Amino acid sequence: MALWGGRFTQAADKRFKDFNDSLRFDYRLAEQDITGSIGWSKALVSVGVLNSIEQQQLEIALNELLIEVRSNPQAILQDDAEDIHSWVESKLIDKVGNLGKKLHTGRSRNDQVALDIKMWCKQRVLELQLSIRTLQRKLVSTAENNQHAVMPGYTHLQRAQPITFAHWCMAYVEMLERDHSRLTDAYKRMDYCPLGSGALAGTAYAVDREQLAQDLGFAFATRNSLDSVSDRDHIVELLSTASLSMAHLSRFAEDMIIFNSGEANFVELSDRVTSGSSLMPQKKNPDACELIRGKAGRVMGALTGMLMTLKGLPLAYNKDMQEDKEGIFDALDTWQDCIDMATLVLEGIHVNVERTKEAALKGYSNATELADYLVAKGVPFRDSHHIVGETVVYAIQQHKALEALTVAEFKQFSDVVEEDVYEILSLQSCLDKRCAKGGVSPLRVAEAINEAKQRLS
Repeated sequence: MALWGGRFTQAADKRFKDFNDSLRFDYRLAEQDITGSIGWSKALVSVGVLNSIEQQQLEIALNELLIEVRSNPQAILQDDAEDIHSWVESKLIDKVGNLGKKLHTGRSRNDQVALDIKMWCKQRVLELQLSIRTLQRKLVSTAENNQHAVMPGYTHLQRAQPITFAHWCMAYVEMLERDHSRLTDAYKRMDYCPLGSGALAGTAYAVDREQLAQDLGFAFATRNSLDSVSDRDHIVELLSTASLSMAHLSRFAEDMIIFNSGEANFVELSDRVTSGSSLMPQKKNPDACELIRGKAGRVMGALTGMLMTLKGLPLAYNKDMQEDKEGIFDALDTWQDCIDMATLVLEGIHVNVERTKEAALKGYSNATELADYLVAKGVPFRDSHHIVGETVVYAIQQHKALEALTVAEFKQFSDVVEEDVYEILSLQSCLDKRCAKGGVSPLRVAEAINEAKQRLS
């Protein structure tokens, strides 16, 4: 049953109907549409359109429909309704007869769909935040179990300075914390109820929209009807947050792929998140991480598509805005799947401590410590930087690590070097010296882990 038709003398072409109908994807808004309809039925009582007995009949019928939807949401797809709004209304009329036709009084599909998608987005924000917290906790526990796993830190994919695997884990805890806070911020801005805005100019019935908003779980009612039915900022914000978080997850996946490679051999991923080759029996491929990395582009594409859809639309509602749903549904589903998969990747991870330490001892990652040592001896940093660079060149030529050079060899480049140089060139010294807040000192990393555990408990 279409919610329009009196103006038309011909039926819609089937090809247009197939092109126009949205039930195949907006059926996911069924619960929100029913909940919104219950709220609207109460508002109609306050303005005399319905009496309390009629409202109770409608609410009972809508709750019955809600139970049916929750038990088998896919059953909706067997209907040929235009969209979820017409489906709900037709099912309501089946249950209560002509009384069901009164419910749409003063309401438009424009404010109805704006409400439904906001309610759906609010629910997904809470679910996504729970998944982010779960991943953060897994990162923290992985960090706690690997506080003594020393590894190279990289810039430009070149060994830079030694860090610990725990410090690496905690970096992603911080990224995810920002993702979580962006969801909190987005939730505050979407917590305004558009119902009662009508098609674009507001409803002709003097409903208390602030009370209606509270009844539907919103903090406030929207302030402008024209903006209310055309606003999709909350979708763009969620897609933006999802895209940035997927960039974080993709970097996590890329690190894991590199760490898991035969050349690095820093970690071994569980059989539960890897696959083999159809030809090469020795292969163990990091497919879970590669898929996370690949799906990042899919989510970012949804953001770009939504921005392009909205950028040229005049106020107020246009059918172009129907394109918001498939993108946001797929993007948030994908994001949540990737968060959950990253958690699973960490569940069975094994850190090869000997191999990470071996790699950290190579690449002259203690060169900065030697420069700081010279500074402590009174050499200006810019001069010490040059001296250490020359020393590294010499060490490479001699096929030696810096700590393997003799004092006499060091003195070829600076006569201030003495036996005490070896204390500061050890891996442990390199870590211990980074003791400012946020540094890789074991003490600071342990503090960061404990603080995160308290925050996430």
